[in-house]
Amino acid sequence: MRRTPARVLSAVTLVAAFGLSGCGGDARTAQPGPPPTSTTEVAPPVAPLPAPEVLADVVYRLADPSIPVEQKVGLLQYGTVDDEPALKNFGEALAANGFAPLSVTATDLAWAGQPADVTANVTIGSSAPAARPFSYPMQFSPLRDGWQLTRRSADQLLPLVSAASPSPTPTG
Repeated sequence: MRRTPARVLSAVTLVAAFGLSGCGGDARTAQPGPPPTSTTEVAPPVAPLPAPEVLADVVYRLADPSIPVEQKVGLLQYGTVDDEPALKNFGEALAANGFAPLSVTATDLAWAGQPADVTANVTIGSSAPAARPFSYPMQFSPLRDGWQLTRRSADQLLPLVSAASPSPTPTG
């Protein structure tokens, strides 16, 4: 098929006419917007941050030796029965190191890089004079109507506290 210069010219004229006609916005009011940014910040979710006591309670329940270990698995993100020994050791190690009665506080709450996750600086302490409180940054993930300690935080914290447990003294 052969195109004639008149047809090509009329097509160009038609496109130019639409581009210059009233189909576009008013050039006087159109202001260029700010250039797009390439930050990796995550916009915070619409919901407010949880109360610090809610996150502290998750850690308190994980550490409380009076709570059956089977009930603690649900407090860990992707928790399974394979986590039960570490959860049992966590509470026992804290008690063996003088963290009874146990106190847990959460401060500096902020939205995390993962959507809807929250970070907090959690301090575990006791009124017992021998137990020096320690703080650890932790991340929490929402689940239905509650919160869980993220798998990453649990994998860092649980072995750390269990390893700090005093060795049993040999008897005999």
